[in-house]
Amino acid sequence: MGIILWLIVGGVIGWLASMVMRTDAQQGILLNIVVGIVGAFVGGLIFSGGSINDGLTVYSFLVSLVGAIILLAIVNLIRRGSVR
Repeated sequence: MGIILWLIVGGVIGWLASMVMRTDAQQGILLNIVVGIVGAFVGGLIFSGGSINDGLTVYSFLVSLVGAIILLAIVNLIRRGSVR
């Protein structure tokens, strides 16, 4: 059941981050899930020192969202030379 929750929450976080960064038209559901999950990892490394086992809380959701936005900003910077 945990992996299904990760996929759903990762998809929502990736979708929200892509809406904030205005890259939603370029991404599908699979890429949104990947961005959400990798963004959660990046956010966990930045804000929690690598500890991402807090469960699903508002704080962990926000940390994951910020991590996904940072990830998309880095990808945009590499691909286009600007964050947008």
